[in-house]
This record gives sequence, structure tokens and C-alpha cells, in this order.
Amino acid sequence: MSYRTLAEAVEDLARRGFSDVLRVVDGRLRANGRGEALRTEELTIHEFYRFEGISDPDDMEIVYAIGSAQGVRGTLVDAFGVYSDPAKSAVLEGVPFRAEGR
Repeated sequence: MSYRTLAEAVEDLARRGFSDVLRVVDGRLRANGRGEALRTEELTIHEFYRFEGISDPDDMEIVYAIGSAQGVRGTLVDAFGVYSDPAKSAVLEGVPFRAEGR
């Protein structure tokens, strides 16, 4: 699948079931509106898409479509490259990538 913008990717992923917004809190992923932290060993990255800024190639972002064994499915957005958030990178380190239907 190919997307022109980050917003387009996030909207489509939400329509396809990755509707939770994920964020890193205290070194763990959490879905907005849910209390429990997701265990890294129960996570899978299903898809990811990278985007470069139109006017500045250093303006790069990535969106991950992530699922958990507990049924949580959501997206996590980060900068890509030197501007990426070390806390997000640490959480995702070791989370396997398993493409759906590819």
C-alpha cells in the first residue's frame, strides 16, 4: 500500500482496525483510553510507512501499525532517523515485524 501523507496512512490504518493511538509512558506502550501498559513481548508490528517532508528531506516520520496479544491494535508515530524519540525506539527494539497479507 502506498500513502502520500502521514495523515492519510493513519486514517486508513484506523479504518482497517488499528484505531487506538499508542504512546510511550514510563518505558511501555499504552493505548489512549486504556489503563494497562502493553507488554513488549506480546506486541507485533504489522505494517510501517515512512514519509519525507516535501520541502526538507530531513523532515522524516514513520507510522507503525502495532497489534498486541490482548487484541489492542493501534498506531505509533515517530520521527525517523536522527530525530527519532529514543524512548519509542527502546520500546520497539525487539518487537517482531510480521506483515499481514504480504
